[in-house]
Amino acid sequence: MTNKSINKATKQSHTRIYLVRHGESEWNAAGDLYCGRTDIGLSTEGATQAKNAGDFLSSVSFDRAYASPLIRARHTAELILGERDLPIQIDERIYEGDFGEWEGRSKTEFIKEDPDSWDNWMANPWETRAGRTGETAREMYERASSFFKEISEKHSGETVLVVAHNNTIRFFLAGVLGMPFANYRRIFQDNTGINILDVAGDEIVIRSLNINSHLSADR
Repeated sequence: MTNKSINKATKQSHTRIYLVRHGESEWNAAGDLYCGRTDIGLSTEGATQAKNAGDFLSSVSFDRAYASPLIRARHTAELILGERDLPIQIDERIYEGDFGEWEGRSKTEFIKEDPDSWDNWMANPWETRAGRTGETAREMYERASSFFKEISEKHSGETVLVVAHNNTIRFFLAGVLGMPFANYRRIFQDNTGINILDVAGDEIVIRSLNINSHLSADR
């Protein structure tokens, strides 16, 4: 699929959303440390990924742009937009999840210390708090759903860039697909992976999932 084929100049009644995970962060590069609400910037590779995503999406005429308040998402949005004169609106509902006691640590490390916490999360993330004191999948899904419903109503017929985070995206997509939330890790999101959604209120169609061809030189 090319960027031309996903941006046909046809009149649309829905809101077309390009939902993008941020580029690689410094903590991703340092062994994939869990980086929820900690405000960690992009790595050099992450900036390159975002520029490549911007090149791939260069022919898309965005009407609006939104990003999480965290710098890795905002910077990714800036690099994707490039020279477009389009303000980036910030919304806390697309923050990454709060990982509680797992924050800043690798999965190997915190599972060894407290395996029950991870097992409980994997069995029932909908009701279990990540890292004991963080968010539940329900909280992540509900805030993301509220955001997407609102922008579809505010920007009907428009094309919108949204830059968010791995777990927020995966739980939102799991909900859209009607998947058991315990299976959320079966939805993979590359850094700067691109998802294309058509949203009209509660009606959501996933047109493309985790487009990553712009990363081919780095894979």
